[in-house]
Amino acid sequence: QVQLVESGGGLVQAGGSLRLSCAASGSIFRINTMGWYRQAPGKQRELVATITSGGDTNYADSVKDRFTISRDNAKNTVFLQMNSLKPEDTAVYYCNCKADRSIWHTGYDYWGQGTQVTVSS
Repeated sequence: QVQLVESGGGLVQAGGSLRLSCAASGSIFRINTMGWYRQAPGKQRELVATITSGGDTNYADSVKDRFTISRDNAKNTVFLQMNSLKPEDTAVYYCNCKADRSIWHTGYDYWGQGTQVTVSS
């Protein structure tokens, strides 16, 4: 079993910055892609950014040039540096991990419990 623990959310003024962290633990065989998703009140969950084990990144257009995703493979941790935050960034941010449980059990999808990010205007 894999557990994802998120931290770093909070309240920040527009234009400010936050850094989210997510540490994966448990019965991990191999972690492939890690990423961040968010869900604002009344909206569907959307992809924010992803990063592969090799370091390839992908960002939603709305956060490009403002957010940076990174990871520490040795610590099974993914980060999201959020700069120039806007009120529309307000949402619950969820850590996602696509992992293999064993060489035979692959492609599992794990989620963190979510951390609240609130950007005041």
